[in-house]
Amino acid sequence: MKPLAIFATTALLSLRSFSQEMTAPVVGQQAPDFALQYATKDSIFRTPLKLSEAVGKQNIILAFYPADWSTGCTKEVCAMRDDFGNLEKLNAGVLGISGDYVWSHYEWAKHHNLPFKLLSDHNHEIAKKYSSYNEKTQYNKRTVFVVDKNGAIAYVDLEYSVRDSEDFTRLKEALSKLQ
Repeated sequence: MKPLAIFATTALLSLRSFSQEMTAPVVGQQAPDFALQYATKDSIFRTPLKLSEAVGKQNIILAFYPADWSTGCTKEVCAMRDDFGNLEKLNAGVLGISGDYVWSHYEWAKHHNLPFKLLSDHNHEIAKKYSSYNEKTQYNKRTVFVVDKNGAIAYVDLEYSVRDSEDFTRLKEALSKLQ
C-alpha cells in the first residue's frame, strides 16, 4: 500500500472512531444494549448483566465514572448509596460503570456498603457507545443516563459533577417525572 493510501485509511478509521465516540445517545432514543460482568458488595458475577434484560422492571441509572477508590467517584457512589431509598421510591436502580475489573468493584462495593451493581467495562467499549470515555486520560468520563422501563434514554447528563448536589438533584427530578 502506498504511504498516502495508508495515511488516508488511518485518518478515515480515526475519524470513524472519533465520530462514534462523540455521538451520545439522546433522550427518546433506544439505549445501546450491552452485556458486562459485574460485582456487588456480596459477590462477583461472571454471567454478564445484559441491559436489555434489566429493562422493564424499573428505570435504570447508568452512572459512568472514572475509577474505583478515587475521591470524586467515592463521593458520587456514596451519595447514591446514602439516598438509595429515595431512588428506589422513584422506581430507579443504579448501575455504576467503570473500566475497573470486577475484583476492584467487589472490594470497593464491600468497603462502602454499596447497594447496587458495579459493571466492568475494562475495554471501555460501552463507555464509547455512550460518549462517556475520555481518550486523553483513558478513563471513563463522569456521565449519567437514565434508561426508562421501555429501554429508551429518558435523561442525559454528559457533565455530571460531584462538586455539589445540584446534578444529583436534577437527576432525581428527572426520575420523579417518570413516575
